[in-house]
Amino acid sequence: MIKFILNNQTIKTEKEEGSSLLDFIRTEMHLTATKIGCREGDCGACTVLEGSLVNGILTYKSIVSCLTPLVNADGKHIVSVEGLNLDGLSPVQNAMAENSATQCGFCTPGFVVALTAHLLSSQNSAAVDSLGGNICRCTGYKSIEKAAVKVDELKQVLLFGSEIEQMIKKGWLPYYFSGIEKRLAEIETIKTNMDGILISGGTDLMVQQADSLRHEKIARAGDFVSDKVAEEDGTIKIGAGITVNDFFRNGLIMEHLPQLSDFLPLIASEQIRNMGTLAGNIVNASPIGDISIMLLAFDSRLVLENKDSEQRQLALKDFFVSYKETSLKPDEIIKYILVNTDMDMNFNFEKVSKRTYLDIASVNTSLGITVDNKLIKEVYFSAGGVAAVPKLMSQSSGFLKGKELSIPTLESVLPVIKSEILPISDIRGSSRYKSLLLRQLFLQHFLKLFPDEFEQKDILNIMTTNSLYDEEY
Repeated sequence: MIKFILNNQTIKTEKEEGSSLLDFIRTEMHLTATKIGCREGDCGACTVLEGSLVNGILTYKSIVSCLTPLVNADGKHIVSVEGLNLDGLSPVQNAMAENSATQCGFCTPGFVVALTAHLLSSQNSAAVDSLGGNICRCTGYKSIEKAAVKVDELKQVLLFGSEIEQMIKKGWLPYYFSGIEKRLAEIETIKTNMDGILISGGTDLMVQQADSLRHEKIARAGDFVSDKVAEEDGTIKIGAGITVNDFFRNGLIMEHLPQLSDFLPLIASEQIRNMGTLAGNIVNASPIGDISIMLLAFDSRLVLENKDSEQRQLALKDFFVSYKETSLKPDEIIKYILVNTDMDMNFNFEKVSKRTYLDIASVNTSLGITVDNKLIKEVYFSAGGVAAVPKLMSQSSGFLKGKELSIPTLESVLPVIKSEILPISDIRGSSRYKSLLLRQLFLQHFLKLFPDEFEQKDILNIMTTNSLYDEEY
């Protein structure tokens, strides 16, 4: 039996584990302000709050209920927009109303919930950043941006780390929130077993297989893998169940890999990053998976574990076999991701897509490089969208290692890069376009990482004069 709190009501249900939380909220509980939009996690109309006890502390985040399997609500506090209602308008609702940030109103509940999640969080970011996963088709966005600015003003008066208590005290949250922490602690949560379909955040499988998953027994990945990060013997040991947002915001990760923080906005939306996990992104094996492309540039390794708790290590570059196929055995899961901490490495990530944000890449690429006195000591160059798998460009990386950091070196490696890829033409671009794009992005890595060594005109000259890339395919 799945048990959780929905708004102020304790829920006990035998509904299918793989059915969507959105359908339960609307169909079973008749809370229809949470809207059905895309059912793919793109529009944000179904956004709800998910509250959970993290190290005994109640923490809230925004998620899309359309991609949340009902079993993932077990032991949580789920808040729809109805659960935020007060006798009058809440400060977030008032900010939307005062700035005329609504028109048809269909998307408005999702915006209200996302902005409320921002107030509840301890993240030092702008409110508008919390709305990256919410789409409005009526108002333009300026009025919504103005409402977000008002929410930023509200957040400035909240003391860091005690947002929930202060919002209750100020009358910005319903009073019932004060008892949620105790009520969650008293819920006896279920534990799934590995005989079911393994699912983590649901951000991939619930898009691809929502109808069939409804009738399947679910194995919840969080019951078998950790989301903790630890440092052991010069290695960062990352629990495979960590979400993308928690990974990028983890103190240990930021200490050793501070370059990563610049690229978080390029990955999905706030809601999806709150749900999707590192292991889920890797196992999906998309040739343009952003997380996989980044981790390849850190020479990452995986710890795989079978049902008998036997473990083996595998380099991430060897995990991907062919399109959507991996080296994972039928009874194995990814248990940990390992990254060395002794790599004094410069890192950059580049991504080109039709939209800057909330879009899938045409080509994405990472470069991890260590340079000492203009000598390239170590290099890991990865690329997505140019092969059937997320690809560590081993030949190109090997060619660069030991070379001088110079224009001639960059020119001489370009034929190696071209020979190592096999892009295909698809909806995101022709094979020739992707090949040319990878060349430009590769050179862009060096322009960004070594501005004192390379002038823009020299990089542009390589981009425009390398005839090898101008040949027709």
